[in-house]
Amino acid sequence: MRLLHSLARTHATFDDPNLVSRAGLVPVMALAQRARLTELVAAQVRPGGPCGVNAQLKVPCLVAGMIGGADSIEDMNLLRHGAMDMLFGGIRAPSTLGSHLRSYTWGNVRQLEAVNRQLLAELARRTPLLPGKDVLAFVDIDSMQKRVYGHQKQGARFGHTKIGGKSLLVRGLNALAAVVSTPLSAPVIAATRLRGGNAASARGAASFAAGAITTARAAGCTGTIVVRMDSAYYAAKVITAIRRAGALFSVTVPMDPKVKAAIAAIPEDAWTPIKYPRAIWDDQLRAWVSDAEVAEARYTAFTSKKGQAVTARLVVRRVRDLNKQAAAGQDELFPLWRYHAVFTDSPFELLQAEGQHRDHAIVEQVFADWSDGPLAHLPSGSFAANAAWLTCAAIACNLLRAAGALASLAYARARGATLRRDLINVAARTARSGGHITLHLPDGWHREHEWLTLFAACGPPAATA
Repeated sequence: MRLLHSLARTHATFDDPNLVSRAGLVPVMALAQRARLTELVAAQVRPGGPCGVNAQLKVPCLVAGMIGGADSIEDMNLLRHGAMDMLFGGIRAPSTLGSHLRSYTWGNVRQLEAVNRQLLAELARRTPLLPGKDVLAFVDIDSMQKRVYGHQKQGARFGHTKIGGKSLLVRGLNALAAVVSTPLSAPVIAATRLRGGNAASARGAASFAAGAITTARAAGCTGTIVVRMDSAYYAAKVITAIRRAGALFSVTVPMDPKVKAAIAAIPEDAWTPIKYPRAIWDDQLRAWVSDAEVAEARYTAFTSKKGQAVTARLVVRRVRDLNKQAAAGQDELFPLWRYHAVFTDSPFELLQAEGQHRDHAIVEQVFADWSDGPLAHLPSGSFAANAAWLTCAAIACNLLRAAGALASLAYARARGATLRRDLINVAARTARSGGHITLHLPDGWHREHEWLTLFAACGPPAATA
C-alpha cells in the first residue's frame, strides 16, 4: 500500500459536525438501556455532595467511555465530538465525571457493585451471554496487583505480583475479581473488590465467594457451579462458605508436609499417563510440558481447626523433573517428579477434574482485557473513586461481552480489544430525514454483517400481538 497523493497536496481539517468515530456505542448503549442500567443506578447509587447528583447520567457516561477505549478521566472526552450530542443525551465533561467519582464513599461503591450484579443478571436473560449455564458453570476467583505511580494514591502499598514468571513486590492497589464462565462461553465479571496493595489474597474471600455464587445463580447458572481458586485461597473459611452456598470447590493446595505425605502414599500403579494436545507452561520447570501423570487420593484438610475439617479428593499431577546434565552423559539413577495438587469435591472423573482446574487460568483473560482497556490506569488519588472506577470497568466489560455474543459466535469469545476495534470504533456520518437518524458507515467494512446483526438485536423489542 502506498500514498497516492503527496502530503503537500493533501489537506486535513476537523470541521464536520455530522461525523462520529465510535458508532458502535449506539447499539451497545441501547442494550444498556434495555437492561435498565439507568434505572438501576438511579434506584441504588446516591453519592452525597453537589457533585454526586445525576448518577444515573454520569455512570453510563463513564461506562460508555470505557467501552469506547477510555482508560483515564481525560479520555472521557471521546464522548464529546462531532454528532455525539445528536445521538446521546446527558453527556458530561471529563472534569464533571472526575468530580462525581471523588464524591463516592465506600458505601456508594457497594451500591454500584449491586448495580453490576443486577445488570449482569439482566444481560444474561436478554443475550446468549452464558450458553450452557443451566448445566455447568465455573466461578473463578483471583486478584491482580495493579501498579500505581502517584505518591498521593490512597491505599497504595507494596504487594506481590508475577512479572515475567518472577514474583516481585510492586507498589499498587489490589483488584479482587470473581468471573463466571461456562465450557462454551467467555468469562464475565460477577463481582469486584478493590483492596489496599498489601492485602492478603484470602482477606474477605469467604463472603466475596458466597456473593459471587449468588450472582451466578441470579444470572441463570442453575446447574452445577464449581468455584476455582489458586493456593492463596486455600482456607477453611473460604471452602466452608462455598459449600454453604451450594457450590463445589477446586483449589490448588500448597505443598506442606501433610500434603507431601499424602502424595507419597499414592501407589505407583495408581498414576495415569496423560498427553496434553496443547503443551502447558510449567512455572517451576520454566518449560512447556506435554506429558504428565495424574492420580488421586482421599484427603482431609484443616484438621487443626475445630469443626472445620473437610474431606474431599486430592487430585495430583506430576511432571518429570528433567536432568539438565543428561546431555553431558549424567543420566539419572531414578526419576524425579514435580507435583501439583488440587483439593476438590468435584464429581467429575479424574482427567476431567484435573483439566477443569487448569482452566482456572481463564481469569487471566479478564485481567488482560482490563489492562488493555479501562483498567490500564486507576485514575484518581481517592481510594473510593478508584473502587468505583473498577466497578464501572466491570460493567463496561460485561456490556461489551454481551454485545459480542449478540454479534456472532466468534465475537462471543473475542478479546475486548477486538470487539472495540471491529464493533465499537467504527466511524459514521449522521443524517436526519423525516424525524429519523441514519448512520452512514464505511462502505466495505470488514465486519458489516456482525455490526448490523448487533444493531438489529439491540433495536426496539418486537411488538406482541
